[in-house]
Amino acid sequence: MSPNIFKKKNLEKVIQFEYYAPLARKVHLAGTFNQWKPAGTILKKDASGHWRLSLKLPPGRYEYRYLVDGEWHNDQRPMECIPNAFGSWNCVIEIH
Repeated sequence: MSPNIFKKKNLEKVIQFEYYAPLARKVHLAGTFNQWKPAGTILKKDASGHWRLSLKLPPGRYEYRYLVDGEWHNDQRPMECIPNAFGSWNCVIEIH
């Protein structure tokens, strides 16, 4: 007798990340959701200077930062931040 296989509901949520930097040449996103590797998460700039990226993430607590033209920055929106090992802060997002 074969085991019953139940399909799990897709619990991932689409999360919109946004950073305003009209003069920036490149904006990447890095965090615990991509092992802090910004190369694969490049934001796209619109005509108003907002850089945006949507990611599907499962429920959990994630830390992240933006890499803007080679320099680390936190989210510009008010949110929880926690200290990191480099003497700066990481933003935190919780997905339920």
